[in-house]
Amino acid sequence: MAEKETTRAKSAHATHTTHTTHAANGATDPNSKRTIYATFWLYRVEPDFFRLAPAQQAKGKQEFLAALEGRSASVTLRGAYSLVGLRNNADLMLWVWGEDLDAIQRLAVALRQSGLGRYLTQAEAYLGVTAAPRYDPEHGPAFTTGVAPKQYVSVYPFVKTTEWFLLPYEERRSLMAEHGRVGRHYAVPRAKLLAGAGATTPERNGHGKDSKGSKGATATATHMQTQTAIATAEDEEEGGGVLSNTVDAFALGDYEFILANESDDPDELCRMMMSLRATEVRRYTKLDTPIYLGRLKSPEEALADL
Repeated sequence: MAEKETTRAKSAHATHTTHTTHAANGATDPNSKRTIYATFWLYRVEPDFFRLAPAQQAKGKQEFLAALEGRSASVTLRGAYSLVGLRNNADLMLWVWGEDLDAIQRLAVALRQSGLGRYLTQAEAYLGVTAAPRYDPEHGPAFTTGVAPKQYVSVYPFVKTTEWFLLPYEERRSLMAEHGRVGRHYAVPRAKLLAGAGATTPERNGHGKDSKGSKGATATATHMQTQTAIATAEDEEEGGGVLSNTVDAFALGDYEFILANESDDPDELCRMMMSLRATEVRRYTKLDTPIYLGRLKSPEEALADL
């Protein structure tokens, strides 16, 4: 692979305009500014793969894993997810992100050219970029904080109506404030999220690589301590286990946003989304399907499900 690098210690955990410098635990410093791309690749296995001899199937999967492991150090694997039995048109999802979109695309090419990749049809390919929070300065994608992924993720595209963008900003912010209050009942408390990010490395089931570069670590830790203290006052409004992640997708595909909500409890995701349906801002939703629910597994386990 052309961009295979000798050190994975610099796996990127950063956010466009608000998150960038990487602490030793993989978290980011919200005082810095970089652009981070997030991609969600959904694959369906073609029937011809199952007609191969078991040895050929195993070899194809090993090539796929080798391509994934050989990715650029700038590309972070948030998780590999099994969708077998959860969707009828997709079997596997990979969530990867980083600052270098070319490196992300090179990984996609390497995966496609692997033995297994030749028998995979891409059901969806969602691409988004992190952005500064529009309505709540403390609300950003959870995955950029260094917090470990949850056991389930619900991923879907989102498009708002034209009328939404023509509303005055203050009216939009007020509507989103109601949406946020409902969502916080299900969200991981901010203080807990920030504290957990400070103590959690991204290494989990092979989903990330330990970050050994310590530049910015002290500044990031100090910022997280400050934000934890501020967030503590809001804990009474929060108390769930959901990690929310929203990235912009304007002009990057057919959608305006890509959302990925994580939880260890699928029922919690269901209850949260049902509650959010009753908020006023729902009137301005044009599209929020298809929805893909994935179960987090190690890459090896996810491929074993195929």
